[in-house]
Amino acid sequence: MFLKIKTIPSTIWSSDHPFNFTPPFKTILFLILGLATFGFGSSLLIHSGIGNSPWVVLAEGLSIQLGGTIGVWTFGCSMVVLLAWIPLKEKPGLGTILNILIIASVLDLSLLLFDFSSEHILINYFTASLGVIIVGIGSGIYLPANLGPGPRDGLMTGLQRVTGKPIAWVRSIMEITVVALGWILGGNAGIGTIFFAVGIGPAVAFGLYLASYFPRKD
Repeated sequence: MFLKIKTIPSTIWSSDHPFNFTPPFKTILFLILGLATFGFGSSLLIHSGIGNSPWVVLAEGLSIQLGGTIGVWTFGCSMVVLLAWIPLKEKPGLGTILNILIIASVLDLSLLLFDFSSEHILINYFTASLGVIIVGIGSGIYLPANLGPGPRDGLMTGLQRVTGKPIAWVRSIMEITVVALGWILGGNAGIGTIFFAVGIGPAVAFGLYLASYFPRKD
């Protein structure tokens, strides 16, 4: 049933509008929780060693070539993407800013504190698959907060509006381009990247489906 969900639900922690810079505390709390969950899920794909999510492939490739951590380059890529918003006339919200800061920080923190890698390939497959599910659940928590899109989501919607092409095509071309560039730079693209590409849609839908059980009371 969750695969049929088409909209982001309005929940008890949703902001009334995306450009609210003084939202209720619970909205901020759930936004931070969702973004931290998203970042931890992304880190599990790195821990698995069998291939990262597309934008992490790029961040890892840049870290290999230019130094710095994956989190630092995740932050850097987000800032560059935000600059691309300017000609597209997209507007950032509080959620956009926290998206950049929290996901990059949690990625580096997880890689510093934990080591979930294994010599057994089936365990690594499980770790990567679990990472995709956790990313989806994190998305299901932070997207309903309605405090502005993440950098990549804003780029996607802006390009869709300018080109008139379907969202699916725009996002697919974005992800393929990013993976190809990251792989050329030495980033780890592999079966885990395929897991992410195939599973992220259903995982996000599942996360939003869970969030729909907490509707607004007004």
